[in-house]
Amino acid sequence: MKASYHALLQRFRDALHLDDPPWRIALALAVGVFISCTPFYGLQTLLSIAVAWVLRLNRAATVAGAWLNLPWFAPFVYAGALTVGSAILPRLSGIGGQSVTLLVGTTVVGAAAAVVTYAVALALIRRRRARAAARAGAARRHAA
Repeated sequence: MKASYHALLQRFRDALHLDDPPWRIALALAVGVFISCTPFYGLQTLLSIAVAWVLRLNRAATVAGAWLNLPWFAPFVYAGALTVGSAILPRLSGIGGQSVTLLVGTTVVGAAAAVVTYAVALALIRRRRARAAARAGAARRHAA
């Protein structure tokens, strides 16, 4: 568990060092997180690359966002999505009904997760870049 936390943290740190403007990196991460909540498990990486290409977002940041829904989180995400979908839709029966319920639920859960991801990532990226700029300015003043 500890190793996976550190790997996840390293992915996020890598995303913070991309050259895109902060809002684009945050958007790419958010799109990836939305995709990670979809029921298309196993296709999420390919789907995130395709969506990033179409929307001209950073593919690395989008894939990193898609990988945030790790396999041991997925049951909780999908259980929550089924609960949300069941609350929105009338009682649907059969496998088709459950599929529609899951699709609606994952859309809502994914959208909520994407909004939170965007806000948090944007704040963290801006703060990190401001600190880096301040350090670079201090180093230039010290060198002069």
